[in-house]
Amino acid sequence: MYGVRPARPNRTAPWLLPGGKCVVASWLLRGGKCVVAAPASSRVWDDVGMTDFKRVSARVSGITESATLAVDAAAKAMRAAGAPVIIFGAGEPDFPTPAHIVEAAREACGLRKYHGYTPAGGLPELREAVAAKTLRDSRYAVQASQVLITNGGKQALYETFATLLDPGDEVLLPTPYWTTYPESIRLAGGVPVEVLTDESTGYLASVDQLDAACTDRTKLLVFVSPSNPTGAVYPPAQVEAIGRWALERGLWVVTDEIYEHLVYGDAVHSSMPVLVPELADRCVVVNGVAKTYAMTGWRVGWMIGPADVVKAATNLHSHATSNVANVSQAAALAAVSGDLVAVGQMRAAFDRRRRTMTAMLSDIEGITCPEPQGAFYCYPSVRGLLGRTLRGRVPSTSLELAAIALEEAEVAVVPGEAFGTPGYFRLSYALGDDDLAEGVQRLAKLFAEAG
Repeated sequence: MYGVRPARPNRTAPWLLPGGKCVVASWLLRGGKCVVAAPASSRVWDDVGMTDFKRVSARVSGITESATLAVDAAAKAMRAAGAPVIIFGAGEPDFPTPAHIVEAAREACGLRKYHGYTPAGGLPELREAVAAKTLRDSRYAVQASQVLITNGGKQALYETFATLLDPGDEVLLPTPYWTTYPESIRLAGGVPVEVLTDESTGYLASVDQLDAACTDRTKLLVFVSPSNPTGAVYPPAQVEAIGRWALERGLWVVTDEIYEHLVYGDAVHSSMPVLVPELADRCVVVNGVAKTYAMTGWRVGWMIGPADVVKAATNLHSHATSNVANVSQAAALAAVSGDLVAVGQMRAAFDRRRRTMTAMLSDIEGITCPEPQGAFYCYPSVRGLLGRTLRGRVPSTSLELAAIALEEAEVAVVPGEAFGTPGYFRLSYALGDDDLAEGVQRLAKLFAEAG
């Protein structure tokens, strides 16, 4: 975490600046970026001293810190030091990894074959199992040669963008977006082009909106359903319409299906290359074990695409990290080869919490909260609370409102600025029922004071 120069974080209470000011709130109030009150704006305090960004490449120094992870880490630090913070920040299931998966990892630790290097593209048996799982769950038939095993979904996304994009290529990015998408696109030389959606359309981008954003430099569309951060799920007919439009435009589509099993009510997950088979030669599917099997820390994801693209990405991968940790791959093999009973149990809990959170947020004056259909996030508009006096302050942005919520109610949320849409909060309902109710009640009590 960063403090504002010349103050340095208090070592006994690292989330506080001298004088007791919350460093997380300072981070939020400054747009989620590190700033310093000095002419030498390239210098900031961090946990090891001063950092001079002139020593760092423009490419890397331009990366914005992950807002979701920063809020989550800081709030956890506050909680560890005794503050009763309720955290609606980073999205990860609050369930343990299923026991049979953990046991598979234990067994793998003792197997000599997993003590050395294995193929960079992934264990052959895992690539086969991912192909089989994809056919089982999505009805999408692929070969093992079309699968690359990566260190989580983030690496799959970056290596996909790096493989497909040349400098200046434009990427259509429906917004609100997950924080990593634009950063990975820029690192790969691409230019994100935001296609704005809002609660009036259920956060769904239309073909007309996408078409209007296209230029002669557009190469790729990022398509996400179910969505992080909004929980939106595209109906099958709209998935097909967008896929056919992309096909006619000659675009690539990168579709992130990491939340495929977390849909609720009448919503269904639809895989675009299944509905539009002709698109398969210009489509990359990104997925992983993190959300479905409560395995965020195991770091196993994959990309599925045309064999030539996957081979090129594997070449990149071989120089970036070599193989994913073998024990994690063995655990992932047990996960994708097994049944979905544990997933069903998690989904039932998330569904209950989804309905509870939506109802409670909707009861707060100034908040509009559509009911999410997938993933495990609510994405309410808080614009009705902006510009109103709240405990002596008048927040004009959701960044400022989130800082007040953390300081005054000890509730951590991620402001919409992190997802490209100011005026919103993202709240994860992947936490215990009691904490969820307590956290939203704290927000309700605080926001009831807005004048």
